[in-house]
Amino acid sequence: MARASRRNPRPGAAFKFIEAICRPLLVVLVKRDWRGMENVPREGGVIVVANHYSFFDPISVGHFLVAAGRTPRFLAKAGVFKQPTLGKLFRAAGQIPVYRESRDAALAFKDALAAVERGETIIVYPEGTMTKDPNLWPMVGKTGAARIALRTGAPVLPIAQWGAQEVFAHYSKKPDFFPRKTLKVTAGKPIDLRAEFGPEVTGEALRTATEHIMDVITGMLAELRGEQPPAERFDPDAKPKPSTGTGTETSAQNAADSGAQA
Repeated sequence: MARASRRNPRPGAAFKFIEAICRPLLVVLVKRDWRGMENVPREGGVIVVANHYSFFDPISVGHFLVAAGRTPRFLAKAGVFKQPTLGKLFRAAGQIPVYRESRDAALAFKDALAAVERGETIIVYPEGTMTKDPNLWPMVGKTGAARIALRTGAPVLPIAQWGAQEVFAHYSKKPDFFPRKTLKVTAGKPIDLRAEFGPEVTGEALRTATEHIMDVITGMLAELRGEQPPAERFDPDAKPKPSTGTGTETSAQNAADSGAQA
């Protein structure tokens, strides 16, 4: 038992406080459709990758993982940690702030590596942010999760989830709990990226491994939703395709598109 405890560290007081508040409320407020819990590793470091489409879905996947016996550590935007009370609570609970476009940007990666090597459970949203796909399908992924997996050799646990958008609509912060909504969460079999793509952390390996991760999550989500995903994943960084007509018209359209996305 002591060995398992070292590999999956027990939650501290701050995390237990959050769990004591959230878990009973979730049991009352939402219904659960959980699948694949037997695929969650019981010990050892693990990198959880999941689709992200609502402000509420981190609570949904966190609830699932806690019930599976894992203590989740989310990589979350640094802005969340700037809130006086919640920020201190999240830090004390072991959550990892992600600083973008700053000198501290590499800290989250180092913290995530260290956590996995200690046998902890980190949650990475490989899209990097909430999806901007109009139908809430996963976007093109970023390479962070694959990089951590190839560096540590830890398994990647794919999770697809659906239903949280009925509680908090896409990009909305206004909840709608009634009537009770069903949160669907399914965990796939752990993926050994080193075995599939080799131990070397090259650009090609990272891109291929990331694409594989996104394929798996999207396929699981399609099954969960009972729908067909788009043939091509939404890419928020893709440049608008030129329209027919004069160059002036194209430039004007591109400017309009950029303004709409902002």
